[in-house]
Amino acid sequence: MSILQLKKASLIGLTENKMHTLDKLQKLGLMHIIPLQELSSQRIEEDEEVNPELLKRSLQYLLSCPNKRRQVTQEKQFNLKKVISAVEKNHSERLSLLEERDFLEKRIKDLEPWGDFVLPDLNDLNQQRFWFYLVPNFKMKEVEALSLPWTVVHQGNRNSYLVVVSPEEPAANLLPVARTHTGYIPISQLREKLEEAEIALEATEAEREALTRWTYLLQRSIASTADASLLSEVANQSLDFDEVFALQGWLAERDLDQLQMFAEQQGLVLLTEDPEDEELPPTYMDNSERVGGGQEVVSFFQTPGYRSWDPSRVVFFSFVSFFAIIMSDAGYSLILGGIIAYYWKAMSRTETHRRLRAMGAALAGAGFIWGVMVGGYFGASAPLPFLGSLKVLDVNDFDTMMTLSICIGAAHLILGNLMMAWVRRKSTQALSSVGWALAVFVALLGWIFGFSNLYWGVFAAGLVMVLLFSGEKTNVSLATLVAGLLALTNLTKIFGDVLSYLRLFALGLASASLALTFNQLAADVGAALPGIGLLLQVLILIIGHLLNFVLTVVSGVIHGLRLNLIEFYNWSLADEGYPFQPFAKQEVIPWTT
Repeated sequence: MSILQLKKASLIGLTENKMHTLDKLQKLGLMHIIPLQELSSQRIEEDEEVNPELLKRSLQYLLSCPNKRRQVTQEKQFNLKKVISAVEKNHSERLSLLEERDFLEKRIKDLEPWGDFVLPDLNDLNQQRFWFYLVPNFKMKEVEALSLPWTVVHQGNRNSYLVVVSPEEPAANLLPVARTHTGYIPISQLREKLEEAEIALEATEAEREALTRWTYLLQRSIASTADASLLSEVANQSLDFDEVFALQGWLAERDLDQLQMFAEQQGLVLLTEDPEDEELPPTYMDNSERVGGGQEVVSFFQTPGYRSWDPSRVVFFSFVSFFAIIMSDAGYSLILGGIIAYYWKAMSRTETHRRLRAMGAALAGAGFIWGVMVGGYFGASAPLPFLGSLKVLDVNDFDTMMTLSICIGAAHLILGNLMMAWVRRKSTQALSSVGWALAVFVALLGWIFGFSNLYWGVFAAGLVMVLLFSGEKTNVSLATLVAGLLALTNLTKIFGDVLSYLRLFALGLASASLALTFNQLAADVGAALPGIGLLLQVLILIIGHLLNFVLTVVSGVIHGLRLNLIEFYNWSLADEGYPFQPFAKQEVIPWTT
């Protein structure tokens, strides 16, 4: 299994060298710290001139810029305070200009039907004023009875733009609508202001783009701030005895030599011991990048306990298989593979991205192989005779596909129960998991080949094992029998869980049927409408298959994970742990634009 064995390591050193030692230990990044005392209010003094929240906000602002400059990696010309001030000023100016531009665009759009006009002086109109109203056309009959002078300056399909002349604002009941506020600035001046705002906004965007050259150094500043905070926290969790201090943590056995060498170099005393039975160490899962995508899925949902087993590899291969069966189309798999290939380089920046990239490649590869086996090519037949000869299954063969789905589900749950039995190997409860695995296996054989007395006998033996060994106590007692009876109520649950794997066949059939439906619909439209029908046929094919592709991928991810993280987990994992978090410095990956 890939859950690493841990040791409890204790380091003892001189208090005067404590911070230096901890800084070196943080660079080493091997230990999961065990607090020896509660955190105190002591902290490393932070630079009061730089607000950490402002620093994060500035970095996020630069990261959201679509175009970035070449990164500066040397700190010779870097002034953190000045850069943050410039970024904050640029951010504020950009927001103001965006608000001004949006306001001007809306104001111009509202004023265009009224035309470009300048309100005359009141003396020129004998103290008369213009009042503007936007009146729906069906209400214009109500305006005709108005005794005040009025005119329509523009009329659209829905509204009339009405100007009323009056020394005072007309009473609200004289017109069917409320007055429209147009302002006193003519539309020509608004357009000039809009042009000025757009020019200023372009200059601000150019300045923002120029500031992105400091992104890497800002990331390092944030990382150093977080590292200092973590260092301070760990320093407060150590135990001090006058001139010496003690620090304790969990360490992978494979890293013990490195820590021993570190202790010798730093003049520290190193003590190691195995975890006690009542202790619960963190779970340190270690998987290669090729199958590490399963670990990312497992860690996201539930971290297994330290003394449990790592389901990452099983989840990886089963999820890939389930996704391929649900997709059931080699053409869609090629599209998925093309998407993965397009983002291949971009997904190489971190270990997590590389693991998910490998999983994506496996999904596309497995989907293509399964698609060839079932003869799915965008809902059509194989484009080449050679590919057609490789078809060995038919998604429309209900009996075969249902049998295959049930067998996959039964095998998955049998494996889960056997792994649970291995975890409980030191307890008689392991026989309960073996009983479930035996019952499912025999029930599957009986369903396929027909039940005989032998099958019924073995099936009953499995259930008897569940009845007798589900309790924590080894002796047969009333409590043991009650625990066993309660466990037997899961018989319907495991039956339902096995049937739940029928969704593999159902979703695969739905994907293939929908692809075939779009093909038939496109062909019917093309035949019914000569000429323009060809264009409609192409549009139906593109839009239809794109929609089906998205639905298939979503279904494959959701239901593929569901079968692993719900049905499978229920029978294979009992204890939940917490992840191993090394005391280490943050890694900063520079931009290479």
